[in-house]
Amino acid sequence: MLAEMKQLLRGKTICVLATVAGSKPHCSLMAYATNEDGTEIYMATRRSTKKFRNLCDNPAVSLLIDTREATPRDLARSLTVDGVCTQIEGASQKQIARDRLLSVHPHLDGFLSHAENEMLCVKIQSFLLLKGLTEAYHITLA
Repeated sequence: MLAEMKQLLRGKTICVLATVAGSKPHCSLMAYATNEDGTEIYMATRRSTKKFRNLCDNPAVSLLIDTREATPRDLARSLTVDGVCTQIEGASQKQIARDRLLSVHPHLDGFLSHAENEMLCVKIQSFLLLKGLTEAYHITLA
């Protein structure tokens, strides 16, 4: 099941990112890319955004990735990814994340080059895969 979850994760490039500040959640549509083994997710944002402020206060995040545009709604799959999001430190690590993002989102080149941009990494802690309306599979990564 983990292989199927990672396949869905790597097969998509857009997610909904949920952050929280205090007790108030905030959702953002985000472009993303993964590392080779599907244990990290790379994204970018400007420092002036609400999501960035939320992440500085609380690095716990949840992401939603789904297949609703490609399958009938009753057969759609959705993957909830829980993890911890941190700013990527170090020029070489930032370049790796930037290259991965550009490999699937070449149109983001200008955005990623902006001085206010921050590169982010979500270290995945768990997956919850929903298949259709009733099948649910949860895996926690060690």
